[in-house]
Amino acid sequence: MANILLLNGPNLNLLGSREPGLYGSANLEDIVATLTSSAGQAGHTLSALQSNAEHQLIERVHCAATDGTDLVIINPAAFTHTSIALRDAFLAVAIPFIEVHLSNIYNREAFRKDSYFSDIAIGVVSGFGALSYQLALAAAIEKLPAIEQ
Repeated sequence: MANILLLNGPNLNLLGSREPGLYGSANLEDIVATLTSSAGQAGHTLSALQSNAEHQLIERVHCAATDGTDLVIINPAAFTHTSIALRDAFLAVAIPFIEVHLSNIYNREAFRKDSYFSDIAIGVVSGFGALSYQLALAAAIEKLPAIEQ
């Protein structure tokens, strides 16, 4: 059994009402509930944190180094393009992670095409709305046996 951590960055607490044409109608609570259930059915646990504050996400990544977290799925949201500090936290703890985005960041504004995380992530899922999270979890479950060795 593995412990998976789901992190969500700024403004994702507004999913469902925030630009539904771009981000879909699913709210974050429903996404987390679906992933928690799917992880449990696969024999794993999933815990989640959403924060609009960069330091809270960084502190949670630091805690992951000692709390038994095996893998992180993160939607850094706007921090994707701005947070060297959050990137450095992942490098410091060396926990494998998957970067996920609801929208296709490569089909949006020029500044959104640059990610501080993609080159150090084990994978990136982008552009499938709420399904992006489910695809990331499926990839995580597939990768976990190799990570746990």
